[in-house]
Amino acid sequence: MGSPKITKELNDRGIQVSKNRVARRMKEAGLRSIVRRKYRPTTTDSKHTHPVADNLLQRDFTASGPNKVWVSDITYVRTEGGWVYLTVILDLFSRMVVGWALSSSLASEMVLTALQRAIRTRRPGSGLIFHSDRGVQYACEDFRRALERHHFIQSMSRKGDCWDNAVAESFFGILKSELVHHERFKGPQDTLKAIFEYIEVFYNRKRKHSTLGYQTPVQYEQYMKSAVCF
Repeated sequence: MGSPKITKELNDRGIQVSKNRVARRMKEAGLRSIVRRKYRPTTTDSKHTHPVADNLLQRDFTASGPNKVWVSDITYVRTEGGWVYLTVILDLFSRMVVGWALSSSLASEMVLTALQRAIRTRRPGSGLIFHSDRGVQYACEDFRRALERHHFIQSMSRKGDCWDNAVAESFFGILKSELVHHERFKGPQDTLKAIFEYIEVFYNRKRKHSTLGYQTPVQYEQYMKSAVCF
């Protein structure tokens, strides 16, 4: 973490200290935060004949409450045994990862698995907007039917425009800069363990977000729940 997040963490533990003092002490000790690589959006191959949903978000990455808007994407992780693929679903309200799945193939089953896990954990109501790119995993009939069964509304980015799904893309940038680029994974099992610990133990519950007022996703939802009845 950098000096702002460390300052907030210390203050939360009852240690009153300024950001400037933390920055000075870090410099004296030779401590630096992990530097994120420049965010480079990648495009998705959308060459398929499945229906494409309208872009309902139009880059408005806000939500009035939890389980109103979810965003999802897929990324690649290199292991010594080959590539594995990670699907994540985030709630725009708190940036919490509400569902995820790891697979050794790009088949649509992993996206369905992530969706099922998110639904089981969060139990959202009808009318939820589910936003993704135009990848075949999200456009295929099985996935569209799964959304329809739960009365969710599908939304998709414009063709080749990953900035339309910037929150999900940004999460992958964070994941890779804080975990993936510092590890050598042997195969799916150790990758699964590391990603589980990163998402479920660290990211959702310990990693403070500047967009959330330096609260974790779990803290933010708990705070907002106590302040406002959703």
